Amino acid sequence: MTRIDTKFAALRAEGRKAFVSYIMAGDPDLSTSLALLKGLPAAGVDIIELGMPFTDPMADGPTIQLAGQRALEAGQTLQKTLDMVAEFRKVDDTTPIVMMGYYNPIYSRGVDRFLKDAVAAGIDGLIVVDLPPEEDVELCIPAQKAGINFIRLATPTTDDRRLPKVLQNTSGFVYYVSITGITGAAAAQAVDVAPEVARIKAATDLPIIVGFGIRSPETARSIASVADGAVVGSAIVKMVEEKKPVPEILRFVKGLADGAHRA
Repeated sequence: MTRIDTKFAALRAEGRKAFVSYIMAGDPDLSTSLALLKGLPAAGVDIIELGMPFTDPMADGPTIQLAGQRALEAGQTLQKTLDMVAEFRKVDDTTPIVMMGYYNPIYSRGVDRFLKDAVAAGIDGLIVVDLPPEEDVELCIPAQKAGINFIRLATPTTDDRRLPKVLQNTSGFVYYVSITGITGAAAAQAVDVAPEVARIKAATDLPIIVGFGIRSPETARSIASVADGAVVGSAIVKMVEEKKPVPEILRFVKGLADGAHRA
């Protein structure tokens, strides 16, 4: 069992939904993002998604794109992102961390080396948005063998014919994208999400976590009520962009987490 599996087992035992937060590693600089990373668990975050900055983030909206640019301009690298996780693990050995991003930096490092270093740093899962199931041999299957969950995205356009392919080697949880389009776009609606979550649940025993378009405690609660949890990314990253102090960002995150946990 990975930390992700353990976390969901504990949440089920407590009858609670998960709150997942996303931040970009190195945004706006290494020390600030590390302070934010270390503060997320106490703010109620159950699972952390840590973005790997990349020069061509095609699935991301302007907020996450700009976060990646800021991080890269501040000198963030894949090695520094792994080092951040290793530093986090000195004070927290239980909160799952999922690295989210694109395949190019991993490919450039070399898959075997990356997976060895990711395991050593304390990474629990990967979301690599530009590797479809047809490319599972590239990273997904080696990651699973290394003990790292490979988490796949399902979307409103993932029909019943495509869904089994998406689920075939997925582990940890399924990330359901509540809207079509890029991150930070339209608001998520529970009435639209509920039937889609039910459809995916009929095909898998994995938890279904819903992201995209969640910006308030009320929306986090409504979305979590029809799924196994909610993800918030752009709304948090926007506060980093606005140069809000870390304690203020963490208070905002706590409100979102409280909303999801009340579902």
